[in-house]
Amino acid sequence: MDTVLEVRLIATVIWQRCVRLLPGLLVAVLTAPAWAGPDLSEPTLVPPMFDPAGPGAENIRTMFWIVIGITAVIFLLVTTSLVWFIFRYREREDDDQTEPPQIYGSRALEFAWTLAPLLTVTVLAILVIRSVVQLHAKPAAQVSEQVRVVGHQWWWEFNYPDYGITTANELVIPVSDLEQARPVDLQLESADVIHSFWVPRLAGKTDLVPGRTNHMWMQANHEGTYFGRCAEYCGTQHAKMLLRIESVSQAAFAQWVEHQQADANHDPAVEIGRRQFMEMACMNCHTIRGTRASGRLGPDLTHLMSRKTLCAGIVENNRVNLTRWVTNPDNIKRGCRMPNMRLSDADVKSIVDYLTTLE
Repeated sequence: MDTVLEVRLIATVIWQRCVRLLPGLLVAVLTAPAWAGPDLSEPTLVPPMFDPAGPGAENIRTMFWIVIGITAVIFLLVTTSLVWFIFRYREREDDDQTEPPQIYGSRALEFAWTLAPLLTVTVLAILVIRSVVQLHAKPAAQVSEQVRVVGHQWWWEFNYPDYGITTANELVIPVSDLEQARPVDLQLESADVIHSFWVPRLAGKTDLVPGRTNHMWMQANHEGTYFGRCAEYCGTQHAKMLLRIESVSQAAFAQWVEHQQADANHDPAVEIGRRQFMEMACMNCHTIRGTRASGRLGPDLTHLMSRKTLCAGIVENNRVNLTRWVTNPDNIKRGCRMPNMRLSDADVKSIVDYLTTLE
């Protein structure tokens, strides 16, 4: 079989397959709205990326659509040409099998298909570099708060050095308004392996690397809850290393700081549970300010019940889930660093009674 017949046969097969795939493609496009919209009220494994609430995320979204637009034009040009050639030069019943005139070489065409990709890549490179420089540059407004972020397997530690506050998995920041922008500077560190801090509605991804300190900044233009996650595989429970950021008014932030700076609540009614917490090695891993507990391996529990979630954002913070966690952490997050202490039901109840007073 000569070359011309081979090309025509291949074109015919491609055309037939395209026709067969077209109905399925149309169904997928028409039903896309049914599954495309995420629920913004709860954390998701893939947080929403196209609803920016801060300048960093807006920059990334703009860059994304520019790249998509340019590549979409290229895709349409290539696929339209491909389909046209397949249709125009398909095999016909009345074809006399005569080989058409052969043309070899075209400097104009060769110059065009070399210059066009070069210009396209150059434009994309300039736009991306410009966006990266803007994201890493210091914010125009003065930084309102500084937070030290430490990634652990598999939870987040947030330390506010200006206030002497340490909390876990839920970061509270003041909201920006039209009168004053309030960017927050994040100092990113890792206690074990490489993690990646990502809150897509506020900013891009930045790695947390052992032995190195990275920086990023973010700014929330609206009050609300913004969900994020670790975006770098870091071990067994990487998929369950979530976080949330609460953006609140300046007054609410000041009130939150005042509450977090206070020592833990001491309720005599749960003295048995408090004593058991101190005697059963819990204090070796956790800090509760105002007590002897000063461990650093696990999250600070001073105001545990002021948080909305447990286990790095994967379950609601309530008595039922707290009991499951204290009984056996593997019930919720298999392979986590907290061991099963094999406590009796009575001991679990006493410790949970104590922990639920830490508001």
